[in-house]
Amino acid sequence: MHYAFGGVCDATLTAKTADGALAAAGYADAVMTRYIVENGAIRDDLLTRSQLKDWVDGVDPLTGERRGRDLESPVADLILDATINAPKSFSIAAMLDPELAAAYEDLQDRLRDRIVKLWQSELNARRGKQGAIREDLARIEVVELRHERSRSLDPHKHRHLWLNVKVQGLDGKWSNVDTRVALRFQNVINAEGDLASRTDPAWIMALASKGFTLNSDGEIAQLQHLVRPLSKRSAQIEANKAIHMRHWKEQHPDEEPSSTVLTQIDQWAWAAGRPNKPGQLNEDDWAAVVMAELLQADLELGQPRTAVRAPSVAIEDLDLEWLAAKAIVDADARSTATGGRFSDMDVRAGAIRAIAATGVCVSRSELDSIVDNVSSLAAQSHTVTLIDAADIPHHIKHRMATSTAALKTAVAHGIDLISVDGEDRAHNEVVAIASRVEPERELNDEQLAGASSLAGAARIVCVSGAAGAGKTTMLKIAGAALRQSGRKMIIVAPTKKASSVAGREASSASSSLHQLLYDYGWRWNTRGTGSTEWIKLNPGDAEGGPGLTYRGPKNVIRPGDRIVVDEAGMLELEAANALLDVLGRTGAGIAMVGDQRQALPVGHSGAMALFWRRASRRVELTTIHRFRDPEWAQLSLRLRDPDSSEDMHAIADELINAGHVLLTHSDAGANAAMVDAWFDANRRGETIALVTATHAESQNISEAIQARRLAIGQVSTRRQVIGQDGQVIGVGDIVQTRRNDSTAGVDNRQSWTVRKIRNDQVVLAAVGDSSDLRKVSTSYAADHMHLGYASTVYGVQGETTDRSLVGPGVDAAGLYVGLTRGRQRNDIVLIAPTPSAAHGELVEMMRRQPIEEALEKSRAAAQQELRRAATPDPSASGPAQISHSASGPAVSIHR
Repeated sequence: MHYAFGGVCDATLTAKTADGALAAAGYADAVMTRYIVENGAIRDDLLTRSQLKDWVDGVDPLTGERRGRDLESPVADLILDATINAPKSFSIAAMLDPELAAAYEDLQDRLRDRIVKLWQSELNARRGKQGAIREDLARIEVVELRHERSRSLDPHKHRHLWLNVKVQGLDGKWSNVDTRVALRFQNVINAEGDLASRTDPAWIMALASKGFTLNSDGEIAQLQHLVRPLSKRSAQIEANKAIHMRHWKEQHPDEEPSSTVLTQIDQWAWAAGRPNKPGQLNEDDWAAVVMAELLQADLELGQPRTAVRAPSVAIEDLDLEWLAAKAIVDADARSTATGGRFSDMDVRAGAIRAIAATGVCVSRSELDSIVDNVSSLAAQSHTVTLIDAADIPHHIKHRMATSTAALKTAVAHGIDLISVDGEDRAHNEVVAIASRVEPERELNDEQLAGASSLAGAARIVCVSGAAGAGKTTMLKIAGAALRQSGRKMIIVAPTKKASSVAGREASSASSSLHQLLYDYGWRWNTRGTGSTEWIKLNPGDAEGGPGLTYRGPKNVIRPGDRIVVDEAGMLELEAANALLDVLGRTGAGIAMVGDQRQALPVGHSGAMALFWRRASRRVELTTIHRFRDPEWAQLSLRLRDPDSSEDMHAIADELINAGHVLLTHSDAGANAAMVDAWFDANRRGETIALVTATHAESQNISEAIQARRLAIGQVSTRRQVIGQDGQVIGVGDIVQTRRNDSTAGVDNRQSWTVRKIRNDQVVLAAVGDSSDLRKVSTSYAADHMHLGYASTVYGVQGETTDRSLVGPGVDAAGLYVGLTRGRQRNDIVLIAPTPSAAHGELVEMMRRQPIEEALEKSRAAAQQELRRAATPDPSASGPAQISHSASGPAVSIHR
């Protein structure tokens, strides 16, 4: 979820039922105000708890009249929960000064008004058979809840805007909002919020009058250093809550805690360990304790500050061409999940973000024409249109960056140039080699076919394999066969960690892919617009510092050698294009070995799919060797690639009925379950992979585990080192290194246990091999090391553990990768009130966005989107256009 200004909300509210909404609203004594937006005008009133329940349930809270048809699905959305949520430095400023608190409230008021007006003017309802008719809106209703604190009871002013899915059309009839449009429109809303937080004159001047300024990240520069201590305290609170929650459930089996119990647990967790903690939490006590902690962290906070002049850039100094290029870089970067396609909404959002980062400080109305001009220039100069149609709705992703379209074409053409067939190595020869290299193992038919093709003469070989299908054994045999015939196998991978593991286990030379490309003269850097520029050096070209020249590759690759790209599903198009140049210059063959159903690249995907389409040798490995339970092995294959929607539902039922799904009612409950699972595995002497949807979630869980380990003496911070983002790391902690360092011998995303901490270095022991020691500097730790008890899918792909537990919110790749790490047991925790709701969540997770490796697939996908979109009623005047004058804050919508 993405919140206003990039902040993180700890008080996520969900409302799949009216009772759930009522419990959420009452959780923090929130004031419930209803805003009615009708034809651009806003009026408000207050709702009682019973009226709120009716309102969420689709009933007029004043008349009792039902609005439109009932929602038949038990998991249908009743409201969309959007959060106006700034960085915590804003909340700290509000605590320090009442005038800043008032100015911050005013800013949020203005943002709220912009949001609700935008929703009313730009969203639509769907009517008719299968929602084929678009109906513009005359009226929407939104309930606002204001929160002063996070769930950890630290200062964090934020608001929830609950948009009721029941909306009134221009014809006066009530129906449901088009949630697809609403979710996509949030990109524009998010960008408008970023713009407001950085350019709103009243807010910027209020900060300057108190001696505060915003930095390039939109944070209050003079207060940003206080955010980390609050976050660290929040991690301790989460650990306290997890302990107390576990005790409560032991005393109340088969029960779920009420909102009152949750409040009591939160207050206990907040007070635990605080000196002079209040017996009963009240507003004054809370503010006094937090202020004391802030002053302890920075003694100068209590001193008066001198007003400063707010820096500002003049509108006439803006470079529109440069802003247009930045806008497309933003839209392109956010389009990787849709094959590089983006919409007019996305172009506009990119333009707004680009303007927000310039440092202008003027009213929103003064920027209207700038936003329009930048958006138009960006679309015209830097995009191609994938479909030719009139009146394309603004949410349809029908555009592509010119650079991305050209890249897809170039990679496809480059693969065609090297697509040369050849004979496989004879099977009997490969079997003989295998009997010498791996005498205790027998290759199955799939592994034998793969090894024979890899050792053969075909220029392009593709091997796709499910998790645990024995790809490493196949590579080891193929490498031996190549060496016997005087050829080399060079294993590369998108990450150094993956290539190191594959090279070691396959007894072959290995490096990261980028290391190989660098050796062959490729360089990459970031332009001022944010795009990555790839440059190829020829021997003798100048590079780097004065007097330095590129002398050519150090590692010679000859015709007939085989470059193996392991984890090839993670190969992005730019790197693939450079690799094709290396293949062309050396005459080497290539083998793409991986799985496109596992984690995809951070950049544009489709490289492996393009190679697969043109490869003369394609092998699928489907025999699973990893799992101890053969039934789970078969279920994992179905989870990897469900045959149909019906199969997805059947898989979800099997996961739930077999006890692989843990249900909880909140994010806090999910985190507690993952923390408990780590300690249970640790107690049993088992390894476990905790897989999260985001890096922030992995760090929250890691810090909660660390806090509990500190409390029971498993970790010591008598000697400590500061990691990324000011994270305190002690002896005994599990950490991840996040940058390749050949001198220290550590790889990106490699896991370690902290063995010793010295004045200038940290001694690390490999997880699983305590004799494998490395030393990194404390400066490396500060920049490139963080806690590693939990990780995203990118951190666990390629790992094998005894158990795995997957957190909520992962996508199809995260679900599949996470549930295939454990040899003995693989489970997932979901935030769902019932098994039926969990079933629906699992089915949605299994739905994959098709890979659009070629332009024709992207065109087809855009056409399909257009066909699915609602169209205006023929009797209506036409589709509504995006208003260029309204604006709103960055929010997330939680469904």
